[in-house]
Amino acid sequence: MNDKANPPKTGGGGRKDRLAEALRANLQKRKAQTRSRRTGSADQRPEGLPAAGKMHKD
Repeated sequence: MNDKANPPKTGGGGRKDRLAEALRANLQKRKAQTRSRRTGSADQRPEGLPAAGKMHKD
């Protein structure tokens, strides 16, 4: 066997594992937030910015 083809992992692997786990946790949290927002009622506000029309003075 050739040991150079598959070098042993060094201490850097732990950091990658922690970052991957943090990324998965963040994704799950964001998905849960999105699901909880979907369960609420639809937004009843009118479209656009109503205050924008008041900015023009004649």
